[in-house]
Amino acid sequence: MSEDESDAIEDQEPDLGSYEGERNEKDERHGHGKATFSNKDSFEGKYQFGKRHGLGKYRFKNGARYDGEYVENKKHGQGTFIYPDGSKYEGSWVENKRHGSGLYTYTNGDIFEGEWFDDKRHGQGVYTWNDTKSRYEGAWANGRREGEGRLVHTNGITLQATFLQDQPQGQAVYSFEQNDSRQEGQYVLEEQPPPENEDADDYVPVSVPKWVGAKVISN
Repeated sequence: MSEDESDAIEDQEPDLGSYEGERNEKDERHGHGKATFSNKDSFEGKYQFGKRHGLGKYRFKNGARYDGEYVENKKHGQGTFIYPDGSKYEGSWVENKRHGSGLYTYTNGDIFEGEWFDDKRHGQGVYTWNDTKSRYEGAWANGRREGEGRLVHTNGITLQATFLQDQPQGQAVYSFEQNDSRQEGQYVLEEQPPPENEDADDYVPVSVPKWVGAKVISN
């Protein structure tokens, strides 16, 4: 089950379920309480006028869970969501969406720390790959690397470039820490030939960025 589906279950509670806790003079859930829903989800925390409002803990039957702030039944403020696959988001929420500053740890150990907008990586952020420890530092848009950024590798090689749809484009510079040198150049799109086993008439052209560099020079 995806992270979005977990959020959807919470948004579509089938009924109010059973409740133990404080109420106001109108018999609304108000104050601290615990609710168990017919779909086996549960919530324990603060209510205000019948709605989750304030700090609380929501547990999903699929193993997902959210600990954090609510405003009128929606995740809003600071909170931590652990998804069914074990990935985790810690940070800011706005109306049930990852929005603002946050840290996401993926199941493979990769980490993104930075800005979010409408559930997507958007703004400035750092993505670190767990297997290589390389990292991207820079701009993001709609979940992809987009704008000025740099790739930093553990072997001392750094790429400074403009990214478009997750790929480097145009003018760029490679820096080599080991011998204090650099190489200027550009990424140009090169159309790939169709695979040998694919009909050329059915092939949709795919272009990938190719590095065209000048001579390596000392800094």
